Amino acid sequence: MSETRSNKALKKRIEQCTLCAGSLSHEPKPVFSFGANTKILIIGQAPGNKVHQSGKAFDDKSGDTLRTWLGIDRDTFYNTVFFGIVPMGFCFPGKNPKGGDLPPRPVCAPKWHHQIFEQLKDLDLVLLVGQYAQKYYLGKTAKRNLTETVRCYDEYLPTYFPLVHPSPLNFRWHAKNHWFIDRVVPELQEQVRKILNGI
Repeated sequence: MSETRSNKALKKRIEQCTLCAGSLSHEPKPVFSFGANTKILIIGQAPGNKVHQSGKAFDDKSGDTLRTWLGIDRDTFYNTVFFGIVPMGFCFPGKNPKGGDLPPRPVCAPKWHHQIFEQLKDLDLVLLVGQYAQKYYLGKTAKRNLTETVRCYDEYLPTYFPLVHPSPLNFRWHAKNHWFIDRVVPELQEQVRKILNGI
């Protein structure tokens, strides 16, 4: 069972959210997914334009990379019994004139995240993807930068698992930090495997 009455009601309220309407150049379109029995919650940044158009979280190259890191297929990834996807900003924030996307809108997480966590009674692990999620949830326990936080991922287990964002734009970071694929990804896959298999 992946839905309850309160679960459905909360999703409806988030779908209808217009908190950022005056700050966006487009209509609000929150993109997220979770179920009452979700075991692993992915907290990302904000939908990009492609995801904004499709309405499906991580339905892009970043998602392909993330699924590879997790060691799972698309069906498992989008099955809310296994995974929930909740960004720091629920709507596409728009393009930054200097390049890339604008940061996630800061009002979403304080408004909705605690309500979502109250629904997730079977949650085993929270993946913190990118600096915005890590700063929000790790606070003073985060290291001096994202690289060091991700390198010290084991300090945050079993509750959190910090990750670099899987965006193709991070290719330079990966070129400098081979330890991530060599050491962190295998541990991530082992954590995911144990949770999904009920070990």
